[in-house]
Amino acid sequence: MKTILLIDDDDACRRPTAEWLRRSDWNVFEAADGETGLTLALQHRPDVILCDLLMPRVNGYQVCRSVREHLELRHTKIIVVTGRDYSSDRKSAEEAGADDYLVKPVEFARLEVALQRVVPTKADGARPNLPAAEAFDDDMGTRLKFWGVRGSIPSPGSGTVIFGGNTSCIEVRAGGRIVVLDAGSGIRLLGAALMKEFGPRPIEVTLLITHTHWDHIQGFPFFVPAYLPKNNVRILGYEGAKAGLAMTLSGQMESQYFPIALDEMSGNIVIEEVQGMDFKIGTLRVEACFTNHPGVCVAYKLHTRDGTIVYMPDNETKRRCAPNANGGTMPDKVEDSIAEFIRDVDVLIMDSQYTAEEYATHVNWGHSCVDEVVRVAVEARVKHLFLFHHDPSHDDEFLAQMLVHAREVATSLGGGLTVDSALEGVEVKLGVAAVAAVN
Repeated sequence: MKTILLIDDDDACRRPTAEWLRRSDWNVFEAADGETGLTLALQHRPDVILCDLLMPRVNGYQVCRSVREHLELRHTKIIVVTGRDYSSDRKSAEEAGADDYLVKPVEFARLEVALQRVVPTKADGARPNLPAAEAFDDDMGTRLKFWGVRGSIPSPGSGTVIFGGNTSCIEVRAGGRIVVLDAGSGIRLLGAALMKEFGPRPIEVTLLITHTHWDHIQGFPFFVPAYLPKNNVRILGYEGAKAGLAMTLSGQMESQYFPIALDEMSGNIVIEEVQGMDFKIGTLRVEACFTNHPGVCVAYKLHTRDGTIVYMPDNETKRRCAPNANGGTMPDKVEDSIAEFIRDVDVLIMDSQYTAEEYATHVNWGHSCVDEVVRVAVEARVKHLFLFHHDPSHDDEFLAQMLVHAREVATSLGGGLTVDSALEGVEVKLGVAAVAAVN
């Protein structure tokens, strides 16, 4: 059933129209002013908005402009209705974003023609109403796959063929859902794999963005499923330090950087800024935690039926007690909250970019020393640690040596922590011991 929103302060016009539309199998929402109408539009994302032009406070022109500024409403059609038939008003409404223009009193026959024009039916050759994308069959249990493991910038070449050169992207299949963690350059390969796997069937994914530094979003313009109308892509994240999530994602696709704008991607893309630190994707519970990294950056914890996964790609792990002015120590609240966040998790994917020697010259850069990461994981009783966010200058041999060192540190601390390095293309099934990529 298609959805329509009526925005009109004239009850005598709005209510009969709403009743006729309901009898014509439309799902109808009503608003008596533009401000309420915009709130309902963002909440319900209607197929069509039927909006009066002259209203107090927020008029029809303002409604049109506001709707066109929201990427979530880029597929919504707007029909302006007004008692004035001036060519200048028509042109202004079109420039504000209206798709059609009707003069009151609106006859239902003319309204039906206008609706057919802006939202054609299947018989007219437009795309039909598509079934909801299928929930993923999770009979195989919870599993994750590394599609991008680097930090800062992709580093392809002969020296990165084992660990991989793409930036951050991980796929998790759990609770009947496909959850993608970050959209670094690795998401391009994931998109191609999903297209091959699903074929003509619709694809539904939820993309969790930890933060909007370029190495975590640069692959999204190359995510092919987002270009097909049959697919649903829900993007969740937190507001950035200078711009909102939608504005940042669209900014990297402006014409001077990329030939296709975000609002030209034909997939059903919904971008939402998360407000709380605990939410659900279907039945899958997700927690978030702020990390030690420049700007607004979070880690995610996925509570699956087979165990917990924490994804913390950008974080600077320090000693949890810092000296105070009196020469004593005081706790670091962020460090303490992170330690609690990762306590007893089954899989921890954590920023381990530097060796101890490198970290000495990179303090306060927002990335961690591998020795400290292992220590924190052991103290938190983590079961399986994956070293992540590999430095672009570290080749395969260097990363293999870092892994050997990390395992030695874990052994010296006791506690039975399993340590591996994230490798592009490796799949891990929760509850099953992962085979070490480098021995």
